[in-house]
Amino acid sequence: MRCGWARGLRLVESSWATGHQTSSIDRTLESLRVLFVSHSFPPFGRPLANLGGMQRVATGLASALGRHKGVDLHSLVLRTSWRVQHVRTGPFLARLLWQLPRIVREQRIDVVLFSSLVTAAVMIPLRRRLTKLGTATAAIAHGRDVTLPAPSYQRLVPRILQSLDMVLPVSTATQHECLVRGATVQRSCVIPNGVDTGSLAATADFDAARARLLHEFQGPDSRMPHEAFLLLSIGRHVERKGFGWFVSHVMVLLDCNVHYWIAGEGPETRDIESEVARCGLEDRVRLLGRLPDDKLRMLMQGADLHLMPNIPVPGEIEGFGVVTLEAGACGLPTLAADLEGIRDAVLEGANGYLVPSLDAAAYAGRIAALARDRAGLRLMGSRAARYTNERFDWQVVGERHVEVLRAIARSRE
Repeated sequence: MRCGWARGLRLVESSWATGHQTSSIDRTLESLRVLFVSHSFPPFGRPLANLGGMQRVATGLASALGRHKGVDLHSLVLRTSWRVQHVRTGPFLARLLWQLPRIVREQRIDVVLFSSLVTAAVMIPLRRRLTKLGTATAAIAHGRDVTLPAPSYQRLVPRILQSLDMVLPVSTATQHECLVRGATVQRSCVIPNGVDTGSLAATADFDAARARLLHEFQGPDSRMPHEAFLLLSIGRHVERKGFGWFVSHVMVLLDCNVHYWIAGEGPETRDIESEVARCGLEDRVRLLGRLPDDKLRMLMQGADLHLMPNIPVPGEIEGFGVVTLEAGACGLPTLAADLEGIRDAVLEGANGYLVPSLDAAAYAGRIAALARDRAGLRLMGSRAARYTNERFDWQVVGERHVEVLRAIARSRE
């Protein structure tokens, strides 16, 4: 079950399933007054200071809502670096207790949309006040904001879910985690993540894109041949991403012409470096650190295959995998673990391939087959770009949010 809201949303769900943007009759009506609340915006001018899937979704959705002709958007956001976010989130939530009701009342807000269950925690004490003001409430549920294995937080999650008019999980896997914690089918609706396809594009000349990549990233101590088969992973270096596991279990099975580059950083970075050294793969595996968007785009346009080798970790979940959309928009297919929310992001044969998680032989076999059929892989890249543009562009996904938010706002009338 993806969307359990009342009968009025059944047409919305049907039109979304076709992969096409629905006609926006609500543009001719009075603007929907939305208050967007988030604790995960990067500081002005420092996008790399707070970079991750949840952060990119929050900023992307806010931009999409701000551009929508049927929305009058107001925002309460915390701009902070990842390093001090945990310190500043508490005071930010405390301020919301008086800021949020005041803005709702003064701006006559129709619906409050929280960018995650973390920010939606303020609804536990504010539920009655906003109900009296006639304002509807909704929150996006990403994955880890539902499953975070902290006992005190897990005691709060059912109360957060029950305090909202609607929960918007980004995948069916995240919806399941919400349901087992007290959400109801009638008050949950899956809306996938989106991507700014306008800033990402597939290249028409792969050889030129590979040459640009090599010119930018090659150094005196790292020489990858132009004809190498390049695997690319992008993400925070945490256990569930499976980067270290892939190095030690799969790279050792692959031909020496297969190279693996990893962008990002995190608590597992040193462990991944240790695995690379232990396996003697320094000449084929590179850790690139955090990179700006233009460098990531260059990587996605010049690599052969995007890789998401996630592994199951108790208390953790991959809620979706927005990087698969970014890769797809650049014409880069994804090979991913058949796991959790990734199943909603990767459709076999449309924008990539799925293999069983932790199955090293399956990964190695699929990669070897793709490396032998570069022409077929390029065709898959073209299909991935079309699939991503049609279904996951922020204009399409933003319209979906507006339709659902308008429906729950009307239920308050």
